[in-house]
Amino acid sequence: MVILIIAAAIFLIGAVLYNSLIRRKNQIEYAYGAIDAMLKKRYDLIPNLIEIVKQYMTYEQDTLSKIVALREQVNVQPGMPAEERIRTEDAITNLLGKVRIAVENYPELKANTNFIQLQGTWTEIEEQLSAARRTYNSAVTNYNNAVEMFPSNIIANMMRYTRKEVLAIPEVERQAPNAHDLFNK
Repeated sequence: MVILIIAAAIFLIGAVLYNSLIRRKNQIEYAYGAIDAMLKKRYDLIPNLIEIVKQYMTYEQDTLSKIVALREQVNVQPGMPAEERIRTEDAITNLLGKVRIAVENYPELKANTNFIQLQGTWTEIEEQLSAARRTYNSAVTNYNNAVEMFPSNIIANMMRYTRKEVLAIPEVERQAPNAHDLFNK
């Protein structure tokens, strides 16, 4: 009877340790998946946001450049025929109307606001990546402790579980994306 109780206790302890190791291994995989998702988000979102900002700035810059060019055309040619001047002034008014409508209806569409939003989104993604990396490294540390500490190391050896390395990324990938490089693509 005593031997049966000891065998049952050993089996129960083994099962708990086995399940604990499986849970820790799965936590590592989950944490790694979170990192992968954040990297995907960063590499998809940041270039798209930059493209949006570039397009808006191009629109704004083109509109303002057209307005300036038309205004200079009116100023450079003081003897301009009335019909041509009216067409030019109408074009300026039309362009200014587009800018005014955009600013009045969507004041957040200013270029500096887009940059602030871009910077905020970028910071948020980098913070999420940092948190995901910390979660992963914590899961790896817990797993490594279970793999190396007695008595779970016995079960880990039987399962051929070995120590895992905490997340270490190449120096190039440690750098946040460079906005200057992305703008010059």
